[in-house]
Amino acid sequence: MDQPQTGADPHAEIREEVRKLCARFPGEYWRELDARRGYPTEFVTALTEAGYLGALIPEEFGGAGLPLSAAAAILEEIHASGCNAAACHAQMYTMGTVLKHGSEAQKRQYLPKIATGELRLQAFGVTEPTSGTDTTALRTFAKREGDKYIVNGQKIWTSRAEHSDLMLLLARTTPRDQVTKKTDGLSTFLVDMKAALGNGLTIRPIRTMMNHNSCEVFFDNMEVPAENLVGVEGKGFRYILDGMNAERMLISAECIGDSRWFIEKAVDYSKQRVLFGRPIGQNQGVQFPIAKAYAQMRGAEALLRKGLEKFEAGLPCGEEANIAKMLCAEASWAAAEACLQTHGGFGFAEEYDVERKYREARLYQVAPISTNLVLSFVGEHVLGMPRSY
Repeated sequence: MDQPQTGADPHAEIREEVRKLCARFPGEYWRELDARRGYPTEFVTALTEAGYLGALIPEEFGGAGLPLSAAAAILEEIHASGCNAAACHAQMYTMGTVLKHGSEAQKRQYLPKIATGELRLQAFGVTEPTSGTDTTALRTFAKREGDKYIVNGQKIWTSRAEHSDLMLLLARTTPRDQVTKKTDGLSTFLVDMKAALGNGLTIRPIRTMMNHNSCEVFFDNMEVPAENLVGVEGKGFRYILDGMNAERMLISAECIGDSRWFIEKAVDYSKQRVLFGRPIGQNQGVQFPIAKAYAQMRGAEALLRKGLEKFEAGLPCGEEANIAKMLCAEASWAAAEACLQTHGGFGFAEEYDVERKYREARLYQVAPISTNLVLSFVGEHVLGMPRSY
């Protein structure tokens, strides 16, 4: 399905080139990876060489210097083409912490290499088994000792840990009972994962319902040079929050792409599948769920576009980013349900790719932020209701 537009698309050329690239990685490629839980190295390399993963890195550091809407268009088209950007999408937004809060030396050391693909910054160490989305309750601790920090603790759902050179790590540097605000005392670090692996860092893959390369990571007296502290010690929570609106809108764009893929697949099959003497798409019981999913997608897409516009204009966009993430995820799931139901038994067959995309789409009602937390944000910060947690 082509990208629905109400006017000229400023990123039409980028979209077309991304579609051409994705055509080199058909369903067979993803099915083979899915079967063995493999990492799409060739796909990530192709995206890197084309400059797409460095889209948001400024030109002075070797990137494309594109706006967030262009990055969203890239990710949307990847998913609309039947591919999956989860293997590398974090590289787009995680580097924002370094770009906005890193020292000049850190920017010049890391950003050009991230832009060229020489270094992969795809691992984001925040969530822990005991704290979940209550980030301020995390227990991983980094203790300063001379010119280094000693890190102990663990993280979970650290996707791509096995395939990343660098990890952006959030750890407590001041005990929680010694800070006035619970959001204080958290610091952000760049971890050289290749150097740390086997030297205090242990990575344990987690097998999940979709091929997401998720891992649990353990820190046992892992050393991090003090120069790898990003920004000011104790202010890391703010740095992480800084990039969350961008992250949520980029994930929303992936959901729109998934919706387009499911709807196109469902429409095509409903026209071709003939039962009782006529195409099943002629039946309202088949047609209406697909049409409704399309309507949901267009509504969610409109709010996402508004959020991207406000982000690029430097305006507050927390409301749009959070609600768009929720609505886009729900739209993609509605499209997935309609697509699977339309295909009937064939929807469960691997060769149709519906079941793979179905599993992948379900994730985004949980990550990177759950629907309930979005609703809590809206209740408190948009509607002015009492804090619910």
